[in-house]
Formats: sequence, structure tokens, C-alpha cells
Amino acid sequence: MVKHFRVDQEEKYEVIEKWFLKDLEMIDGKEADTDNPYFDMHFHKVYSMEAYSCASKYAFARTLTNLNEMYLKKDLKIVNFDSTYLNDDSIWSSNNRDCLVLMRICFYAFNLLCLSLCPLS
Repeated sequence: MVKHFRVDQEEKYEVIEKWFLKDLEMIDGKEADTDNPYFDMHFHKVYSMEAYSCASKYAFARTLTNLNEMYLKKDLKIVNFDSTYLNDDSIWSSNNRDCLVLMRICFYAFNLLCLSLCPLS
């Protein structure tokens, strides 16, 4: 875990704590349906974390998933995350996820508009 802070216009980073990926039992995103940067990491005890943003929380979860698949291949539980944004094979997966989320919202809004204009018989 790295703490980020600024001192006299200079960015500083301090390593606060280290864990082994093999000891990670579960990542709990807390609320999959909201834009929430908070999550819990379950090791021998539960650590509550706050990411810089919801997008960075998902990027962190994707990174841990990829590292786990590459090196450990263990069953890592990831709960309360929207699986659409965790999977690299998803149509919404790219380096610019925020733009794609906006596109998805616009797509749903357009569908609602079209449905509201359809005459009822």
C-alpha cells in the first residue's frame, strides 16, 4: 500500500504496507452499482481501502486478476464489482473506460427515447 501526498508542490509516495498476492482471499468492491472508490481487501484481516477513483479501483482489481492468472492460478474471489468492467474480453474494455461508460449511458438513453416515441396500439 502506497500513501500519496504533496510537500511544497512535490509529489511524494511512501510505502505503508506490503502483502503477498498468495495471501489475498477476496476483494470486495462494496457497491457494484454505484460510483464508489471504496473497497475491502481480505487477507488474514480485512483492510478497507479508498482508490483515487472508481475507475482506478477497477483497474487495480483487473491488475490483481491478471497477476493471479499469470502467476498463481488460484481461485481469487472478487465480489461486488460489475463483471462487465473487470473482463478484458468485454466490448467495454479499453484504456479509456470513462468514455465507454458515457457511450453506454447514451446508448441506453437513445433506446429509451426510441421506445417512448413508438405508438401504442
